[in-house]
Amino acid sequence: MQVTIDFTPDPILVPAEHLPSWEIGAAVEFRGIVREMEQGNPLSGLFYEAYEPMARRVLERHFAELAALHPCAAVHFIHRTGWVPVGEASLFIRVLSAHRGQALSFLAESIDRLKQDVPIWKRVQ
Repeated sequence: MQVTIDFTPDPILVPAEHLPSWEIGAAVEFRGIVREMEQGNPLSGLFYEAYEPMARRVLERHFAELAALHPCAAVHFIHRTGWVPVGEASLFIRVLSAHRGQALSFLAESIDRLKQDVPIWKRVQ
């Protein structure tokens, strides 16, 4: 499985889709958008920090474990760092797979795992 993990302080630009195989039947994407309310309080954005070396290792482990459960050909992960204003994406994930069920399950479980133990933190500003 091809895995790409990027952290950037810049707005997320969705990369062009590259199909590593003609057997790809599903391309599933998720963007996490910063909302204007956090726990009932208005905000202008969020500030994200990441311990990138550890975050990469944890994400690679998660993706390998998930690929064993839900075979996929590729995953492209991008997370913002620094200030992210309301309305902009803080997270982008694309999963490529032969079948939609595998891609959707991989994506959903990867987001759940991301929130559990990947060293990325947000602060309300």
